Amino acid sequence: MADMDEPMVVDGGCGHTCEWEGRWNHIKKFLERSGPFTHPDFEPSTESLQFMLETCKILVIGAGGLGCELLKDLALSGFHNIHVVDMDTIDVSNLNRQFLFRPKDVGRPKADVAADFINRRIPGCCVVPHFKKIQDLDETFYRQFHIIVCGLDSIVARRWMNGMLLSLLVYEDSVLDPGSIIPLIDGGTEGFKGNARVILPGMTACIDCTLELYPPQINFPMCTIASMPRLPEHCIEYVRVLLWPKETPFGDGVILDGDDPEHIQWVHQRSLERAADFNITGVTYRLTQGVVKRIIPAVASTNAVIAAACATEVFKIASSAYIPLNNYMVFNDVDGLYTYTFEAERKENCSACSQVPLDLHFSPSSKLQEMLDYLSGSASLQMKSPAITATVEGKNKTLYLQSVASIEQRTRPNLSKTLKELGLTDGQELAVADVTTPQTMLFRLCFTS
Repeated sequence: MADMDEPMVVDGGCGHTCEWEGRWNHIKKFLERSGPFTHPDFEPSTESLQFMLETCKILVIGAGGLGCELLKDLALSGFHNIHVVDMDTIDVSNLNRQFLFRPKDVGRPKADVAADFINRRIPGCCVVPHFKKIQDLDETFYRQFHIIVCGLDSIVARRWMNGMLLSLLVYEDSVLDPGSIIPLIDGGTEGFKGNARVILPGMTACIDCTLELYPPQINFPMCTIASMPRLPEHCIEYVRVLLWPKETPFGDGVILDGDDPEHIQWVHQRSLERAADFNITGVTYRLTQGVVKRIIPAVASTNAVIAAACATEVFKIASSAYIPLNNYMVFNDVDGLYTYTFEAERKENCSACSQVPLDLHFSPSSKLQEMLDYLSGSASLQMKSPAITATVEGKNKTLYLQSVASIEQRTRPNLSKTLKELGLTDGQELAVADVTTPQTMLFRLCFTS
């Protein structure tokens, strides 16, 4: 028998072979004995820890302020099999709060550096990085995970991830197969405020069910940015709103991408020119990206609190030892410390998770542009660049598509046509695609008198 003073060594993957006696005692206290807060059906055993250490696969979306905290918390909680997806590279401005990164890492992919740091620092943990957009990974990739945790600063990315998990659900005779559900834990921070939520796709409120909860975008008055700019933000907004669509620097129909360095650099240069004309200082590349992406300054302590809350929910679901959050927690430490929880309810007519086409009420004389404005402006839809397709006279017809320049140019005249002129009829089914979801959403056109 081995000497009890000698460390027990096991292969932890990623080249690590380190384990020692008593390493997971703090976790065993939750999993190998009952308590006043454990789940009513919980049975203490050693199997839950083994599942977490050896089997459970966790996907972390985002390796920024929240993502760094999440990776650390999950790895120290006993999760050894973690993947992380992030499309960004490290900037100097990240170093004050994204503690897995150092000055020497500037310019490198966040996912790669974060994974290397955790793998090197926490023996036995295997973090696999993916330096790419979430949209570049298919359903086969996402289907392999037991739980997905989001630490994103983008509502569009959240909605896309939400749509992907909804698309993986399996229904048999309209009954949801529980085995197809991949829980989504979503965290978000905004300065000194934050939230954590637990989403069971197909069962609880999804991201799109509660779009109204997200803060509205800050918009500057058009008259100010066009004729009387006073702030550097006004100059940047002028270029974003007016110059970009007018000059189309990267081709007709190309949408300004806040994550594309070439796009941001173009906006930055033109904003500097605008600022010089009005003797305004303070236009920087970082501010330009912040205005274009609607970035709100991050606070490290808020990230730590929300990441800890999210990691706790992952632990609850993976171990089945405790009842998970039901289903939304709000945190605020602007004045003192305040937190509360509530249950966000599913919307029967949610565009993402309801199983029936949503009704669109328009008159036959309404123009297609009006429908496009509604899809983009509705608080419950908030689409970014909807593409509308319908079956007209037995043929599949693209009514409008913005993301491909040649098709946008060809379908642009349709925007000024009425729905009747386009051949649409009462009860017509419309298919709408958008960057906010990998799924094509179905709507039913209901003509009003």
